[in-house]
Amino acid sequence: MTYFRFQDPWLLLFLLLVPLILYFSTGNRLARMRYSGVEELLELRSRLTNLLASLPVVLRCLAVVLIVVALARPQEGRKSTEILSAGVDIILAIDTSGSMRAMDFEQKGTPIDRLTAVKGVVAKFVDGREFDRMGMVVFGEEAFTQCPLTLDHSILHSFIDKLTIGIAGDATAIGSAIGIAVKRLKELTSKSKVIVLLTDGRNNAGNITPSQAAEVAKIYGIKIYTVGMGTNQRAPFRVDTPLGPRTILRNVDLDETALREISEITGGKFFKATDASSLQKIYATIDELEKSEVRWIDHSEFNELYPYFLVPGMSLLLLEVLASQWLLVRIP
Repeated sequence: MTYFRFQDPWLLLFLLLVPLILYFSTGNRLARMRYSGVEELLELRSRLTNLLASLPVVLRCLAVVLIVVALARPQEGRKSTEILSAGVDIILAIDTSGSMRAMDFEQKGTPIDRLTAVKGVVAKFVDGREFDRMGMVVFGEEAFTQCPLTLDHSILHSFIDKLTIGIAGDATAIGSAIGIAVKRLKELTSKSKVIVLLTDGRNNAGNITPSQAAEVAKIYGIKIYTVGMGTNQRAPFRVDTPLGPRTILRNVDLDETALREISEITGGKFFKATDASSLQKIYATIDELEKSEVRWIDHSEFNELYPYFLVPGMSLLLLEVLASQWLLVRIP
């Protein structure tokens, strides 16, 4: 950011001299000149002299203005802020399997599916982590990186908005999701590396178990917070039938034991969300547990501008002297 200032602004009060100079330097000079006849005076004054009669006063006033401004030390300043952040690298691992269609969450009194509830809460969580690199892994029957680690959270938001149920298949590969997230984090040297894993089911796909993946995460110093969504009771699902949309109840098998084990192995914590409010509180708690260290250092640099005023001011003063002595007709 660039701005302008005077180091000694009080010196600008001397600009009040300009009206005084004008007052004492102008007046009816004809009345003060002693000549016996008007005809003789008119002959002495040429047209050029008439035009230049006030030039010394103008030059003197401009010189005073420029010199006073120079004495006040005008400066151009550039201010910058350096942000020193020991941020946290966070991978959001989100279950998009078929069980996330369960309509047991609410938004303003309206039933919504689990993934819709997750998208709203996760978006707010991302907004609160301004100085952290964040990425996203989605998993179902397969697991893949939906968004690599980035500080540009607008990109991450766009991927969150586009999440759909079944994008990675209908099964649940929790171990594979952890493995993909670890692959993204393992080589990084950040202060803290975290996986926030959210699922509503049990590992039933993939080539690695959740506990095996958690052990690998532990080796690389990666902490995993696990969030179990829903309950072990039957949950409502909306299905299309020949007679139109209907709501049916299905069993959803949430493996709390495995999720607790994952978090314990890596030094994280297990949470259980049974509604939108508890889900919001869980992510708020994780936000408090993983704080970034951020420091702001302000830098200011100033360039002195007084030479741009002083040199022209002195030049005008010299011109005023020359104009008074040689260019203008002096009448005794």
